Amino acid sequence: MALAAVAPIRISNGAGFWGDNLDAPALLARDPSVEVLTLEYLAELTLGILAHLRLKNPHAGYISDFPTLANTLAETLAARPELSIVTNAGGLNPEACARKVGEILAARGLGSIPVAVVTGDDVLPLLPDWQASGVDLKNVETGEALGQFMVDRMISANAYLGAQPIVRAAERGARIVITGRVADAALTVGPAAARFGWSFEDWDRLAGATVAGHLIECGAQATGGLLHDWADLPDLANVGYPIAEVEESGACVITKSAGTGGRVSQASIIEQMLYEVDDPACYRTPDVNLDFTGLQVEEIGPDRVRITGARGLPRPDALKLAAVARDGWTASGMLAVVGRDAEAKARAAGRIILARVKRAGFELAESLVECLGAGDVAPGVVKPACPPFEVVLRVTARDPRREAIDRFCREFAPLVTAGPPGIAGYASGRPGPLPAFTYWPALVPRDLVEDRVKVELRTAEGWAADSGS
Repeated sequence: MALAAVAPIRISNGAGFWGDNLDAPALLARDPSVEVLTLEYLAELTLGILAHLRLKNPHAGYISDFPTLANTLAETLAARPELSIVTNAGGLNPEACARKVGEILAARGLGSIPVAVVTGDDVLPLLPDWQASGVDLKNVETGEALGQFMVDRMISANAYLGAQPIVRAAERGARIVITGRVADAALTVGPAAARFGWSFEDWDRLAGATVAGHLIECGAQATGGLLHDWADLPDLANVGYPIAEVEESGACVITKSAGTGGRVSQASIIEQMLYEVDDPACYRTPDVNLDFTGLQVEEIGPDRVRITGARGLPRPDALKLAAVARDGWTASGMLAVVGRDAEAKARAAGRIILARVKRAGFELAESLVECLGAGDVAPGVVKPACPPFEVVLRVTARDPRREAIDRFCREFAPLVTAGPPGIAGYASGRPGPLPAFTYWPALVPRDLVEDRVKVELRTAEGWAADSGS
């Protein structure tokens, strides 16, 4: 007698980055078909922002929007006990994020909801020992060796974890799983592997779930956002966010909630599929190396696209490491320039700013003059058919000395009366010096990184935590 097929698990994603649509998570959570709501907040730039916040406040460093969202979702979580949430909102401080969420849930009478914390990705304290023991952490983009000078400037260093700790959290009953830096697709792979009991050497199934996670990780990019034929999409203002129906086999169907705008089509799926993929035959993740080249993408109904044929290869021996280091100070200012010869006047104004900074005794380490509206957003791709009548001048500088950047910031306003004609006023106010950071991507041996899981409950007496693993 044949065994009954296990129903697909329906995993949605309501955030493609920190700052995405505020309404999407709540709308997805209320969709009765959605079983797992994922929220993918972290990018390399976001890690830098969170590191800066943590420097100012050791209790910060997580996505501050998520506790607010947890409060918004409290009523839905109470009404839908089958709904779970998996998110990397923990950023650089997942335990602080979890405790804030736990306090909010307890205040709403939901303190019995188990909240799991996944840690181990933050390897910043380990860098000095790794450096001393000769671990190769060269920059994978430049080939530059990681020297002690760079180690001393690091403010964050995170290894990309995979889905296995998310599975352990689910197996221990967690309804909300808060992680730090895990691979984007792991937010989807974890719930699917937990539901179906996959082995983490079942490469093809892991690959299929990784495809699903990759397709929904950027939110509405899978449902019409950035689509080439965007003008033909229905109700883009009400765009639906993606739902992946992941099957036991690893195949998946991508869809969206009924009554929402946008479109799930072969085109929207293929455009997102190719996003951030350098080698389609070997897309590396912490869980599996994925071969995209045999994928079949088929429209099986309105807003329903099925993807099959994923092939998995054994996971890599190294994990991606994303590190951020201090790099002096930076600022960027803008001025609107209008009239005949607008581009020439704007570029001259940029040169004047830099010349006056130099006259004041500061040779800036780096500077960039851009003329927006004259082809500088995509240099060398398309030149305007005729000289632009109005442009925006943007000048950016970086230097180790704050006083140099402060002087740079003060050279914009004088151009209003002491520069070329046509300066129409500020496109922004006077800029101010901001900390500058540099990104250091590397690979770290997998066996040097240990993930940990802790499941907590907020009780009347305070926090009750299991032993973790």
